Amino acid sequence: MNQAPLARGRAADVFADGPGRVLRRYRDGTDTEREARVMEHARRHGFPVPAVYDVRGPELVLERIDGPTMLADLAARPWRVHAHGRLLADLHRRLHAIDAPPGLPSRFGGGPDLVHVDLHPDNVILGERGPVVIDWVAAGGGDGADDVAMSWVILATSQIPAAQPARAVMTGGRRLFLGAFLERAGRAAAAERLERMAALRLHDPHLLPAERRAVQALL
Repeated sequence: MNQAPLARGRAADVFADGPGRVLRRYRDGTDTEREARVMEHARRHGFPVPAVYDVRGPELVLERIDGPTMLADLAARPWRVHAHGRLLADLHRRLHAIDAPPGLPSRFGGGPDLVHVDLHPDNVILGERGPVVIDWVAAGGGDGADDVAMSWVILATSQIPAAQPARAVMTGGRRLFLGAFLERAGRAAAAERLERMAALRLHDPHLLPAERRAVQALL
């Protein structure tokens, strides 16, 4: 495909694919069938996720959701830091109320709840109809407290790219956001899982060197 991507993540690129659609392609050839099944499971249970139109090996054709990410919105409206922290927690609570899809454990093990395992502000698009969660490659069955703990690790240690205008905002507001998130999502239960989730985070091949050091410090 010659067209420049609409977005470039750590593992995948996103291209326009006709009116109202995008194509998401994993650069390492990851098969997307399992991810599509988890997304459709979440969508059938009323969770806000893009519709899946086609699965092509390492490519997914998805509904296009127009709007800023939660992270970008924090850069534009930093006074929303507490509201967005609570919104992220509410998305966790809604997600974990859904039973896990049969036979589809998350990348970090099975459990009774549907979990995302990478639910952070850059994976939430604030669309016209409300927030929509993207990037479900690690999702599946798990434990809701583990999912909250993993988001805790990600929020506390992730490096925001220098080109991202939210960098200065989230550097200063990280503790405020994390506090609002944990107050609503369940700090006590997540704290019991924090060490295990931090150790698992170190296995992420896309972790940046500074992030790896931050996770090790958290451990």
